[in-house]
Amino acid sequence: MTSTYGDLRAQLATLTTEAFRPELADIDRLPTAEIARIMNGEDATVPAAVAAQLPRIAAAIDATAERMGRGGRLVYAGAGTAGRLGVLDASECPPTFNTDPSQVVGLIAGGPAALASSVEGAEDSRELAAADLDGLALTALDTVVGVSASGRTPYAVGAVEHARARGALTVGLACNAGSALAAAAEHGIEVVVGPELLTGSTRLKSGTAQKLVLNMISTITMIRLGKTYGNLMVDVRASNEKLRARSRRIVALATDADEEAVEAALTAAGGEVKTAILMLLADLDAAAAARRLAEARGRLRAALP
Repeated sequence: MTSTYGDLRAQLATLTTEAFRPELADIDRLPTAEIARIMNGEDATVPAAVAAQLPRIAAAIDATAERMGRGGRLVYAGAGTAGRLGVLDASECPPTFNTDPSQVVGLIAGGPAALASSVEGAEDSRELAAADLDGLALTALDTVVGVSASGRTPYAVGAVEHARARGALTVGLACNAGSALAAAAEHGIEVVVGPELLTGSTRLKSGTAQKLVLNMISTITMIRLGKTYGNLMVDVRASNEKLRARSRRIVALATDADEEAVEAALTAAGGEVKTAILMLLADLDAAAAARRLAEARGRLRAALP
């Protein structure tokens, strides 16, 4: 046991995300405003670290969209903060893009209970990751994105290794260079944000970087799949009053139609934003617009005359 902990400690000592910053050793003695200024400055460096990986991110997105266009799924797998960020991104896809909940999935080591509290030992199990993926009946059309700040978390690495062995597309998102996670994946993305404000607290810059990249993966994939029209969320699911109001605004922005025409089109279309837009832009009734959209595989721009 002592040897195991010694080995792990030695591993952590080599990671940029775990590095100690002696210049911040007295940060707890500073005024709150100064700590906030320092932290804000740290956060401001994250976008540049993401920018350095844009070619790799874009390649991963194109490969993901190609498989999802043939019926595949997008699966995130991680532990702790990384796992929670994956679950968050997945959970926001149905209301934003009207995806089926099974189309974008977030797996977190330890299961749903780990969203609110730590599940001891779960992140250390490659076998648990394999079992979670097997529970999804993974196919070669699916994409699995392993997420881990350290790039060494066994659950994330195990998920990528297992998925790759099953023929799925694999992406490894880490915040350290030369990571095992990136090496295990077909598409390795290493956003090196540097040592954290609090030593080893990867919910900070590393978490911010992961959120930015996951935003890109899901959003741009959905753009590539025709889930938007320009920068309008035409597949939005109007499940509450705010989203119903947004649906009306989207139809109006896309068509320049007046409020009465927008309301009539949405009513006839059963609330389907894309159908309503096509009705107004192509002068079609609801049934004809729905048929044309189906023929265009749901891509509004392709359905337009």
